[in-house]
Amino acid sequence: MERNMFCFQCEQTAGCSACTGCAGVCGKKADTAVLQDKLTGALIGLARATEGNEHLVTEATDRLVVEGLFTAITNVNFNNETLDILIDKIEEEKERLVPRCTECESPCGRNDDYDMNDLWDADEDIRSLKSLILFGIRGMAAYAYHAEVLGYRDPEVNAFFYKALFAIGMKDWGMEELLPIVMEVGAVNLKCMALLDQANTETYGNPVPTEVSLTVEKGPFIVITGHDLYDLKQLLEQTEGKGINIYTHGEMLPAHAYPELKKYAHLKGNFGTAWQNQQKEFADIPAPILFTTNCLMPPKESYADRVFTTEVVSYPEIVHIGEEKNFAPVIEKALALGGYSEDKEFTGINGGNKVMTGFAHNAVLSVADTVIEAVKSGAIKHFFLVGGCDGAKAGRNYYTEFVKQTPADSVILTLACGKYRFNDLELGTIGGLPRMMDMGQCNDAYSAIKVASALADAFQCGVNDLPLSMVLSWYEQKAVCILLTLLHLGIKDILLGPSLPAFISPNVLQFLAENYNIAPISTPEEDLKKLLS
Repeated sequence: MERNMFCFQCEQTAGCSACTGCAGVCGKKADTAVLQDKLTGALIGLARATEGNEHLVTEATDRLVVEGLFTAITNVNFNNETLDILIDKIEEEKERLVPRCTECESPCGRNDDYDMNDLWDADEDIRSLKSLILFGIRGMAAYAYHAEVLGYRDPEVNAFFYKALFAIGMKDWGMEELLPIVMEVGAVNLKCMALLDQANTETYGNPVPTEVSLTVEKGPFIVITGHDLYDLKQLLEQTEGKGINIYTHGEMLPAHAYPELKKYAHLKGNFGTAWQNQQKEFADIPAPILFTTNCLMPPKESYADRVFTTEVVSYPEIVHIGEEKNFAPVIEKALALGGYSEDKEFTGINGGNKVMTGFAHNAVLSVADTVIEAVKSGAIKHFFLVGGCDGAKAGRNYYTEFVKQTPADSVILTLACGKYRFNDLELGTIGGLPRMMDMGQCNDAYSAIKVASALADAFQCGVNDLPLSMVLSWYEQKAVCILLTLLHLGIKDILLGPSLPAFISPNVLQFLAENYNIAPISTPEEDLKKLLS
């Protein structure tokens, strides 16, 4: 098959098959995609070089692997220059580990890099399993990166990245060798999510239920988007007392619930909806936008001069804030633009002017007795976890309609940016609790797992025996590692949409359906009838 690139890691991949032309659906150009493949091949080469040299692996080596994997997630890096620099760093690290191997002219795996075309052209079942491993560890690397920024790391998590990369490069491995590693991704990701939860809560406190306004007040302001709470904390500190308000966007919304962040009076509210609407929502706002992680779309000319990036996010000709975290250029831009001359009212996708967040595991479990009593009394008859990624593909209004049609005696748990389809709906209360509870970012899927496990313990049953249904949406690689974690925990009957991953082969899909009863979404009416029967 002739192709300029090959990429099928996101839900919106071309034709539900693969992006192979001059650019991907995400806006990533073919030469950038080729460089990201080269980057991944170099990481596999580095993993091979660590075999037998584990004593030479340092924290700097680990950070390089995590950064390299995170960089290749969808909507993170569109910049060939920064990709080249990162590839060079990986090659230098490999040479440090195996200095004499680089002089050998006979390729052996330790002195050369893996050719990703060998993966993309492999048997479809092998390609499917290796893709699950690769995309899963890319998502897990994002979580490890955020934890590392706060000074938290787990040697077992870091060691697994090398093991997984090594497996991807093995040409003669089949399903027998690969499937256990696919499931191990889920097990290790559970540890990684727990680590990030610990990092965030010990640094910023346990989230508390918080009402967040969608109105932007007059005066200078900055919109911050992505997932990295550390960047938000630095921005809040540097803007304090400068007359600049800060508004979250996308996956940064749950930051309002952390005590050490919400204490800043100029953290005012949330701007806009989910990531895929940014090109329309950012078009004419009189303020700069700071991107801290993935979810960057190619900026349009109308607002490109107001976009700033930091961490692994990078785009050609866009101002990047480096490791020194000096946000002065962003602050100067905010003051120069001046913001709105009067308060500007915005609404959610359903017309609401405020949203709630902060129902992480600590908040929910603090009222566990109330929840359990509401279940026993019949006030709560069912729980729905409706969460995951949002996206632009048609059919995602399914999740809006699904939530609208859930019965009044049910509770909606949600997380990640998929909640923007319905989080401004007024669903009322049940048993003294809100019917809808936002548990946080996609990073906070650990909270949902903790709550489900606690309920199962309380009722002395398995999670699959609870009146709990999971209706998930996905877009990128963090959703992949979360799904694998749910499978590792043995959770069944998950509904997944809006479409199934292109990298799942028919045989692998059959395995998942037979062993875990994973199924695609259909219609809200049909799915609710099935889940409540």
